[in-house]
Amino acid sequence: MNVLVGDLGGTKTILAVATEEMGPHKLLNEQSFPSARYDSLEMIIREYLNGSELAVERACLAVAGPIENGRYAHITNLSWFVNADALCETFALSSVRLINDLEAVAYAIPVLEPADIHTLHEGTPVDGGSLAVLAPGTGLGEGFLTLDSTGTYQAHASEGSHVSFGPTNVLQMDLLTYMREVKGFDHVSYERVCSGALGLPNLYDFLKENGRFPEPPWLVEKLANSEDPTPIIIEAAQDQINPCVICAAALALFCDILAAEAGNLALKVLSTGGIYLGGGIPPRILAELEKPGFLEILRNKGRFREILSKMPVKVILNAKAGLLGAATCGLQSI
Repeated sequence: MNVLVGDLGGTKTILAVATEEMGPHKLLNEQSFPSARYDSLEMIIREYLNGSELAVERACLAVAGPIENGRYAHITNLSWFVNADALCETFALSSVRLINDLEAVAYAIPVLEPADIHTLHEGTPVDGGSLAVLAPGTGLGEGFLTLDSTGTYQAHASEGSHVSFGPTNVLQMDLLTYMREVKGFDHVSYERVCSGALGLPNLYDFLKENGRFPEPPWLVEKLANSEDPTPIIIEAAQDQINPCVICAAALALFCDILAAEAGNLALKVLSTGGIYLGGGIPPRILAELEKPGFLEILRNKGRFREILSKMPVKVILNAKAGLLGAATCGLQSI
């Protein structure tokens, strides 16, 4: 049986076909579509299927946005409304399963290959132990996996990144005050201070406006001419010849907050099987994550330091983990 699988995001939508014979790692007819150029997901699927000789019987789609009753979803940063029942009818599919994009990344973890993973700490994993997943990219995704009675890992979505940000030192307390009093947020979540589109720019603005670090003129000009400051901040922070001090400080603060929240999630789901960092940012900042301070902050949970110290910590390098997870989930459902 052929399964249409997809990773639906605000920037791009990737579709492919998964088969029982080939498995999730060998997808057929993979294509990428610029999401904003289409008025609906149906338009993309129709174009994809019309140009393909492969027939599909069902679908599993990873959605960048909340899913209602397992059947409906709004794509974050798009006007699309995805209706699983309508997709079944329109394309004569026997079933359509919608899963959260972070849930899809979680489904990929048990089938990742060695080249897909960078290990920050080998640890001592518990066989069958729960797994925690954090994915800082445009937003901050969180999820986890637990082993079911059949010995299969089941992925679970979470909105854990929207819990209240908890400062761990004086600098972060000042950040919280800044986010409330200057930025005007009544509720400051972890996503507001630990993500790409929101978090890193907020950290940069905080360090700039409180006068802790000078802002070089060349950087002011570069940021003014860019729609997305995050890649500029990361690149300037990691410049091997002349790293930008304020950008380096913003990235270091980002990593400190990410480490603390990774430890929080690990304790909440008791992820004795390991902690996985996904999303677009971690693979780009491996040198920062490999500094001793990252693991030290992650483990700094009082009496539970020893438990956290045994948990493996790994970075997912595979940029298409969401599509891999959608394929894994779709094939499991057959």
